[in-house]
Amino acid sequence: MGRYVIRRLLQAALMIFIVATLVSVFIHFLPGDPAYVILGEERATEDRVQAIREDLGLNRPIYEQYIDWLGGVVRGDFGQSLISGRPIRQDLQLRIPRTFELGGAAVLISVIVGIPLGVIAARYRNGAPDILATTFAILGLSVPVFVIGPLLVLGLSVKTNILPASGYVPLGEDPLEHMKRLALPAFTLGILSSATNIRMTRSSVLEVLGEDYVRSARSKGLGERAVLFTHALRNALIPVVTIIGLQMGTLLGSSVLVEYIFNWPGVSTYLIDGINRRDYPIVQAVILVIAVTFILLNLLTDLIYAWIDPRIKYD
Repeated sequence: MGRYVIRRLLQAALMIFIVATLVSVFIHFLPGDPAYVILGEERATEDRVQAIREDLGLNRPIYEQYIDWLGGVVRGDFGQSLISGRPIRQDLQLRIPRTFELGGAAVLISVIVGIPLGVIAARYRNGAPDILATTFAILGLSVPVFVIGPLLVLGLSVKTNILPASGYVPLGEDPLEHMKRLALPAFTLGILSSATNIRMTRSSVLEVLGEDYVRSARSKGLGERAVLFTHALRNALIPVVTIIGLQMGTLLGSSVLVEYIFNWPGVSTYLIDGINRRDYPIVQAVILVIAVTFILLNLLTDLIYAWIDPRIKYD
C-alpha cells in the first residue's frame, strides 16, 4: 500500500506540473491585456500601456514569467493580483473553504438522496418506486443547473420566502443564516449529482443481486433486508464510490454557474473575475488549486476501495 501511495503521489506531482505549465503558457494567448483593464479605454494611450506592462513585468518573455511564478508557488506564494494588488494567497484562504463547503454539502445531499433511492429502485425493479426514482434521475440529468437554480429561487424564495435567494453570511457571524443561504446552491448542485448516483446505484445493485453468493444467502433463509444491505450493497458501492469521488472533483468546476447565480463568493467566482479582468496570476492560481484537488480526490477514492472491499490489494 505504501509503495502504491508513493507512486501515485509522484504521478500526481508530474500531472500538477504539466497542468501548471500549460495554463501558464496558454493564458497569455487570451485576447485582451491587463494594462487596458487597469487604465480604462479613455486613459489607455500607447505610452501608458507600455509603462504599465513594464511595471507589472508583462513585457518579459513568457518563460521568465513562468519560472518566477512557479518558484513562488513552490514557496507557497501565488503572487499578487495585477488589478487590485492584493495577495492571491490571502483571497484563496477565504474562498477555498467556501467552495469546499458548497461542494461537500452537495455531495452529502447526493449521497443521502441518491444511494437510498437507487437501492429502493433496484429492490422494487419495474415497480412504482423504481419508476418514480428513475424519472427523478432522468429529470435531474436533463435539466441544467442554470435552470434548476432559478426555479428553486422562484419556488422557495420569491413565491414562498422560505429561503433567501442569494448572498453569503459567514458561519461565525450567524450560523442559522449561513445554513439558509447555503441550502439553495447546495441543493442545486446536489440534485444533479444525486441523479447520477441513483442510476449508478440501481444498476450496480441489480448486477450484484444476480451473483451466486447472493442467491446462496437467500437459500440459507436470510431475509431480503439482510441480503440487500449486508451482502449486496457493500459490493455494489464500489462503482458508486468511483462516481462520488469524481463528483467531488468535478463539482469544483460545476459550481461556477451556481456560485454566480447565488452570489456565493467562492473560488469559481474568483476565477470568473480573473478571466474577465485578464488577471493572469488569479487564473493560474485557481486552476492549479482545482487540478491539485481533483488529483488528490482521485487518489483518496482509490484508497477507499480497499476499505470497502478487503479483496482489493495494491502492489
